[in-house]
Amino acid sequence: MKISAIELYEYDLTYAHGTYAMSKGRSARQQPSNLVRVVTDDGIEGWGEAATLSGNYLPVFAAGTRAALRELAPLLIGQDPRRTSHLQRLMSSVLMGQANAKNAFDVACWDIFGKSVGLPIAELIGGVLSAELPIFEAVPLSSVEDSIAYVQKRSAEGILRYQIKIGDDPARDAARARAIAEAFPEIFFFVDANAGYTLLEAQVAMRALDDTGMFFEQPCRELADCALLRRTGRLPMIMDETVLNHADLYRAKYEVSAAAVNIKLGRLGGITPTVALRNAAQDLGMHFAIEDVWGGDVTSAAVSHVAASSSPEHLLHTSFFNDWTNEHVAGYQPRMKSGRGAAPTGPGLGITIDRAMIGAPVASFS
Repeated sequence: MKISAIELYEYDLTYAHGTYAMSKGRSARQQPSNLVRVVTDDGIEGWGEAATLSGNYLPVFAAGTRAALRELAPLLIGQDPRRTSHLQRLMSSVLMGQANAKNAFDVACWDIFGKSVGLPIAELIGGVLSAELPIFEAVPLSSVEDSIAYVQKRSAEGILRYQIKIGDDPARDAARARAIAEAFPEIFFFVDANAGYTLLEAQVAMRALDDTGMFFEQPCRELADCALLRRTGRLPMIMDETVLNHADLYRAKYEVSAAAVNIKLGRLGGITPTVALRNAAQDLGMHFAIEDVWGGDVTSAAVSHVAASSSPEHLLHTSFFNDWTNEHVAGYQPRMKSGRGAAPTGPGLGITIDRAMIGAPVASFS
């Protein structure tokens, strides 16, 4: 089996709940996304997605991802899509980093692999261990009143796990997080600064929230600052943006004493490296979330397969980004129901792309 053609598509994903606001003024109402269609010489097609959150969230931005997709696509023509580790090495031999673009091609190749053998991706990466996935959503930075209204609305749909965005003024952040949590004592909350705090700010916020027991996600940009914070604070910590490889994972556990890690396909480069890091986290006895940087139906499907094949004892939760966004290129599948999700059971990703929704490709390679 060989890759005979690749098509690139572009579209915008608008946030379904108004403005998605994070620390230090980072916000957006829509984000650019990219779909790749990889076709083999025997007619099997696979789909992948690469979406960006913003250029000041991670060292990646929309135009850079689109340029990287065009750089990598010709390299994959003539390759066997089932040799995903080989393709990872091949892409890295041309571009260092650019994990977000590599993610789209890696997912598309796993989609092809699954379709070629008539199995969902989850079965190819260990089998389904978590048939019902706990789903979480983020509460963007806003007023206490707006935040409480948001949780009321989404909890009526069954969501019972929320990530409260913080990372600006630590005293106000802590007061807001406490007010939200006190308004919903039956709901699980944790806070996420998205690396927005200095060490001093993080110390103030953690001290103010000390008695809540909330998990504290990625308070500072530097892993070393997070390690220093852990020595003076008692809240369990989740590492996210600073974990890119196995070395970072070990440092997160043994230097930061992190209770958990957030593993994102687009930050690592696809299903192949994500499964490797997830398995290492499981071996280390760490808890983790499985998600992505941003995305729609295709991203949600890819994430669901990795989450479903994860040990339920270690899986904190996952996210279906197609619940966060308005555009649905695969019929709004997979779908969250009553706060739980599941991986599609069809071959590959298990979803069908509506070509009428995405228009003509912006670039083609053969």
